[in-house]
Amino acid sequence: MEPLGDALKRVVNAPNFAARYDDLRIEIMGNPGIQKFLSEHSTEVNEQMIDRSLGNLYEYSTASHGCDKCTDLSNCKNIMNGFEPKLVIKRDLIEIEYVKCPSKLTDENRRKTASMIESMHMPKDVMEARLHDIDLNENSDVSRISVVEATDAFLASYDQNGELPKRGVYIYGPFGIGKSFILGALANELANRGVKTIVVYVPEFLREIKQSIQDQTLNEKIDFVKKAQVLMLDDFGAEAMSAWTRDEVLGTILQYRMAEQLPTFFTSNLSFDELENHLTYTQRGDKDVVKARRIMERIRMVSTDIKLSGENRRK
Repeated sequence: MEPLGDALKRVVNAPNFAARYDDLRIEIMGNPGIQKFLSEHSTEVNEQMIDRSLGNLYEYSTASHGCDKCTDLSNCKNIMNGFEPKLVIKRDLIEIEYVKCPSKLTDENRRKTASMIESMHMPKDVMEARLHDIDLNENSDVSRISVVEATDAFLASYDQNGELPKRGVYIYGPFGIGKSFILGALANELANRGVKTIVVYVPEFLREIKQSIQDQTLNEKIDFVKKAQVLMLDDFGAEAMSAWTRDEVLGTILQYRMAEQLPTFFTSNLSFDELENHLTYTQRGDKDVVKARRIMERIRMVSTDIKLSGENRRK
């Protein structure tokens, strides 16, 4: 059997192959990334090292860099999905190390951001909202500007102090004017800052809580919500109120957040006065003014109310 070394020499020395080899070497060496690398390491690299490393240089030259040959992460052209080659010098050779590409980093950041938001029964479009998508122009309602300014102030305070403000915002107004959308947008802005936010659609949450008595997950679910770094309660006051949900569920959550000075955001169709009346009467017709006021005191301690006006955008 012909030794492998001799066989390679014979093939390389063949006229046609040698010509193709030379053309390929010129093409490889003309790669801008390789030229930049060789320029930066001119004192370390010689022709022999280049020849012995030509396979690695070819791999580098044919790969996608900065995702320039890929439409997205799922269509990555490189050997390792989501990674691009980087040239390094090791043991007198030019070798390749694979590092995360821009698409991979973007995807990881997106996943990390998404993991900072827990959504319970909230619509997908609301949870994908962004503050820059909120419709603001010279004709915008003054109340909409006020609400956005309040959320901006909340974010600015966190950015400046590194601590969350102790109070959120209670946004109230008619159906379909974008109250929930603003909550979703704020949740995403907080997630970008590494702040864990739980967004809860209250009517459905309370229905789930009632069922949790049977499967013995009641305390676990209440603890999960009440201890959120930032809690957002959507459509507060739309639920059918019972003395138990008011006092043992909502009261427990709000008492904890008031005591721990944790910011809470609300959306509601009801003003503070209207909400107090709603909390006063249970679905059975029982009346308890004192307990309703107690709940309202906690809401006022963890949030500031702002009225949002505008046209119904769901029509």
